[in-house]
Amino acid sequence: MSRIGKLPVSLPSGVSVELLDGNVLKVKGPLGQMCQKIDPDIKVTVEDNQIKFERPTDLPRHRSMHGLYRALVHNMVVGVSEGFTTQQELVGVGYRVAVQGQLLIFSLGYSHEIHLMLPDEVKAELPDVRKGENPRLVLKSCDKQLVGQVAAKVRSFRKPEPYKGKGIKFVGEQLRRKAGKTASAK
Repeated sequence: MSRIGKLPVSLPSGVSVELLDGNVLKVKGPLGQMCQKIDPDIKVTVEDNQIKFERPTDLPRHRSMHGLYRALVHNMVVGVSEGFTTQQELVGVGYRVAVQGQLLIFSLGYSHEIHLMLPDEVKAELPDVRKGENPRLVLKSCDKQLVGQVAAKVRSFRKPEPYKGKGIKFVGEQLRRKAGKTASAK
């Protein structure tokens, strides 16, 4: 039995679940709604504020899907009730970001600005920056996969380099640093 798949997904207050035709699970909550199509082999039951998943056999395909769909539905339930957040830090002299609605404008030391249009489900915030701190970008969404994908796209504009650590990094991320050149001993 899959350790992840056999765990039931408990529903917090304010979250409702509907099982539609074609084995589609629809989750509604205060932050939005999400749908997930589940493989017809996996049996889904909703009872007593819990969602349970069962697989028909122990074939490798069924075992892998058992835990996968349970994890995807759990992320949907957490997303519509609490939401997901990523924080990124812009490290470097003159590195800035501006938010204009769903448009992010980056100034990252290139000869041009970089414009990124966010999907409607993702919201961006810029917390106040005190003197001596690096600017931060906070991305929020109910879709864990989407907010992670947008954060990865933002990071790809200027990945942290290993010598000085300049670039866009996640808050709390440990970077592998290199020593750099040293003067030769004579």
